[in-house]
Amino acid sequence: MFKKLLCLMAALVLVSACDTTGTNEGAGGANGAGGNMMKNAARPGTQEDLVVNVGDRVFFGFDKSDLSTEAQATLDRQATWLKKYPSAKVTVEGHCDERGTREYNLALGERRATAAKNYLVAAGIPAARITTISYGKERPAVVGNNEAAWAQNRRAVTVVAQ
Repeated sequence: MFKKLLCLMAALVLVSACDTTGTNEGAGGANGAGGNMMKNAARPGTQEDLVVNVGDRVFFGFDKSDLSTEAQATLDRQATWLKKYPSAKVTVEGHCDERGTREYNLALGERRATAAKNYLVAAGIPAARITTISYGKERPAVVGNNEAAWAQNRRAVTVVAQ
């Protein structure tokens, strides 16, 4: 009896986890890189709009601050979005994984944030609209002591100023 009840509960959990919204975010998820033809109806010009319809973050290799082709594509979309909303100001946050000293990671995070800012400025966004800050390893997106977690923490995140 207990086994049947356990199986029933497991089936209910699986069914409730299914997506019933009718949208398909594809492989890009919240970063907006998927093939989703139905864009989220987020309020235009907001952080949610940026996250869902453009992508708010770019990722870096270990101990790197250079922008990959994928990162550049995301920043190109961000630049287009920023041109569409000329009153929007953003902060680019630089982040690192947990390895390395606090001081080293603060400097690396600053290089990552600056690389993203410089790319946006080169794409035509006025530098006065973009500030940078480094959080180093202090604000991990994913907690974990493995490469998968570290890769998600090596990032620059663009945040719309309130």
